[in-house]
Amino acid sequence: MATVVLQWFVLLAAFAGGTSEESPSTVRVDYEAPPLEWLSGYNLFSNPGIQEPNTGVIPYDLSALLFSDYATKHRFVWMPAGTSANYHEREVFDFPEGAVLIKSFGYPRDARFPDRGEQLIETRLLVLARSDWKMYPYVWNEDGTDARLALAGARVPVTWVDSGGTPHSFQYIVPNVNQCKHCHIGKGLPAPVGPKARYLNFDYSYPSGRENQLAHWIKAGYLSGLDDPIQAMKSRRSDDPNAGTLEERARTYLDINCAHCHNPTGPAFTSGLDLSFDQATPMRIGIFKAPVAAGRAASIGRYDIVPGRPDESILLYRLATTDPGVRMPTVGRGLVHDEGVALIREWIESMPMAPAQ
Repeated sequence: MATVVLQWFVLLAAFAGGTSEESPSTVRVDYEAPPLEWLSGYNLFSNPGIQEPNTGVIPYDLSALLFSDYATKHRFVWMPAGTSANYHEREVFDFPEGAVLIKSFGYPRDARFPDRGEQLIETRLLVLARSDWKMYPYVWNEDGTDARLALAGARVPVTWVDSGGTPHSFQYIVPNVNQCKHCHIGKGLPAPVGPKARYLNFDYSYPSGRENQLAHWIKAGYLSGLDDPIQAMKSRRSDDPNAGTLEERARTYLDINCAHCHNPTGPAFTSGLDLSFDQATPMRIGIFKAPVAAGRAASIGRYDIVPGRPDESILLYRLATTDPGVRMPTVGRGLVHDEGVALIREWIESMPMAPAQ
């Protein structure tokens, strides 16, 4: 029986000499069962409206910015009591059966005034059952009290005001289960994208104080195989000009936003493009590489990246368009990430100018 309901409570009760009565903070996950209709059934949050997690649900963040139409994200991890993820130097950690990765998307009503709250849109659960990551999207109701399973995806009208006071409105697309797998796949199997050591290796503000995330996971019993975070890789923040060189930040941006498909074992491996942060061969990252199939994007140039010539670089063109037949990534983006496009443009411009072709 795969049910791990009450496991955290049993653990706590054992320490306290308590009874078998369920605690209000008990997470309820039966990882082999079909998904619940309502997110509240898992009891992951003590206060869903502000994404306050229950006991054993640990918040985390990534140092690299994974763009999703300017949505804010709240990430959490939960594992059955007594289990932990195994550390991996480069790839996503090896998570135990029953592990749950939780990611909520929302928009601030007015980014200038955080106390006005946010509009929660969706929460995605990635549940590991029998070595297979199950993906369940949930769409929040208007008052942000609960979210309902939406396997077929959804369209949600969104309005928000950014930090500069500019209002925005558009239709946010909640991907269906099959669309989730466009990005969440590795080596031919469904897989998480974010929880890698290099993205987690920085300090996070927990209720107990600031602490390195990897150290926090180790202390909580959620990570094994690593003694000290100083031994782990660390990525640069792509959105902080002081965090690294222009190339380091640009390569980090492409790594988190593109390399989950564009790597030697990813679903886009036939393109021959590898946008992993440590790919050292210029042509493999697109420099003077003719695309296998760029469709209408081929009208602006011959190569993915032309050094010194961003306007002739197909890679940048596909990042800067919302045309569904041309844009990259193809899923999870309906808007242009202006800051990301500017970063890649600056990086290409900084390369020694290519001779006219």
